[in-house]
Amino acid sequence: MKWLRGLTGGREVFGTLEGDEVVVHSGDLFDAPSPTGERVPVAGLDWLTPCRPSKMIALWNNFAAAAEKNGWSRPVEPLYFLKAPNSFAAHGQAIPVPDPDVGRIAYEGELAIVIGRRAKAVAVDQAAAHIFGYSCANDVTAMELIARDPSFAQWARAKSFDGFGVFGPVIETGFDPAAATLRTTVGGRERQNYPLADMFFTPAELVSRLSHDMTLEPGDVILCGTSLGVLPMKPGTRVEVTIDGIGTLANVYGAG
Repeated sequence: MKWLRGLTGGREVFGTLEGDEVVVHSGDLFDAPSPTGERVPVAGLDWLTPCRPSKMIALWNNFAAAAEKNGWSRPVEPLYFLKAPNSFAAHGQAIPVPDPDVGRIAYEGELAIVIGRRAKAVAVDQAAAHIFGYSCANDVTAMELIARDPSFAQWARAKSFDGFGVFGPVIETGFDPAAATLRTTVGGRERQNYPLADMFFTPAELVSRLSHDMTLEPGDVILCGTSLGVLPMKPGTRVEVTIDGIGTLANVYGAG
């Protein structure tokens, strides 16, 4: 089942995707929402992020192929950072271009986990029950900022400019990451193509371990990290992140 949010006629709606229509629901997305009987066409819908996270947690060095190529050791625990809420952006929205002195900006196609039930110190074998579903994500990064100041790694700043936390277009509740592949195209050219099964820490392990550090709330998003093929983008470039079984997240970086 694919869940989404959007604006139609200036009105916010949420519901499930059925063909070229949205089956509108009422209530709480994470607490037994019910269909209203209304259907609206997807065509002309102004997409919103499919949920409203209280936080977005993103992984670093979580794919074996990337670690091997870059000479990174396998992490003994998840390595992560937080992206600020102002960075959250939806399918179809333009990604703003920061000031030129920020330096080069890179795309990172990733799988996003969406939490459906509050998770606090949950065991790995209980973690799946706290996952509502999965989405596509683009973890946009100001790559030159991270190590610009040798006294302090600027992960939060490099990851939290407006529009740098893109995810959507839908949340798929019936998805198996172990059998899926992620592809990223930039300007129509494939730049990333990697199996999600290459993760060091599976989604269940991530939810369990992170929930021991902080309480995960319904709607919170965990970005699972990226693999090979990350490169800078040029303004005006269209970036598409596709995961079979979920869909395609498409955005333009700035204007041409």
